[in-house]
Amino acid sequence: MPSIEEILAVERIDDDIYRGGVFPSALRRTFGGQVAGQALISATKTVDPGFGVHSLHGYFLRPGKPDQPAVYLVDRIRDGRSFVTRRVTGVQNGEAIFSMSASFHISGDEGIDHQDLMPRAVDPETLVDRAAEGPNRDLFKEWETFDIRIVPRDQLVTRDGLAAQQRVWFRYRDRLPDDQLLHVCTLAYMSDMTLLGSSKVPHPGVQAQTASLDHAMWFLRPFRTDDWLLYDQTSPSAGGGRALTQGRIFDRAGRMVAAVTQEGLTRTNVPADQISIMKGPR
Repeated sequence: MPSIEEILAVERIDDDIYRGGVFPSALRRTFGGQVAGQALISATKTVDPGFGVHSLHGYFLRPGKPDQPAVYLVDRIRDGRSFVTRRVTGVQNGEAIFSMSASFHISGDEGIDHQDLMPRAVDPETLVDRAAEGPNRDLFKEWETFDIRIVPRDQLVTRDGLAAQQRVWFRYRDRLPDDQLLHVCTLAYMSDMTLLGSSKVPHPGVQAQTASLDHAMWFLRPFRTDDWLLYDQTSPSAGGGRALTQGRIFDRAGRMVAAVTQEGLTRTNVPADQISIMKGPR
């Protein structure tokens, strides 16, 4: 597997035009986190280093082809004194596969400060390394550079009134440089992992065609992706072939570092050979 630094190392083709690399994959469609991460790193290359990304909103428009590169076209929507906005379109074969808006905030602003408490969770070291064991070990080999550990149902401290709950510890296995931008883009890549799966928790054994439809993310506090992060996931609603999922990401010290909302396709009335992990509606 390539390193996350290789995945995010987009090539400049021309002003505000970048191209992502092609990497081996067992998936039929390009992993959505790869597209989002490459789009975000492309946007950051057009922004002054004094601004840090604080949010992104993306739509997966078409399934990406993992054996072909994607080209990212960056539009400079606004350059303000405190905020900068960029729009990025990911293209393959002349067709848009991904559209994203990203907002950047100047560093050093001060304001009120509060957050929810981190939910209780067992220590990640006590859980199974899913890349080595378990029924999904072949799938997790797709991301063998990431350590992903799902909290078992019998060890999950649930909250009343929530339809679907799941918690996942994850981290990048190797030490990464002290570059917060790299960690932000790495978390954008990681945030698509396992989140839609939270919608299937109340429906064990149900086979569904799944795909990320849109993805929104807010970066709240500095963090490292090579340290353990807890992904507290819920799915408040599912119906009509779509599921809404939400996630809060905490570091080991209990600081909320990011928040995620995603809607995904969860279609059940499809032939079995069409049920696969895909990014983009069909």
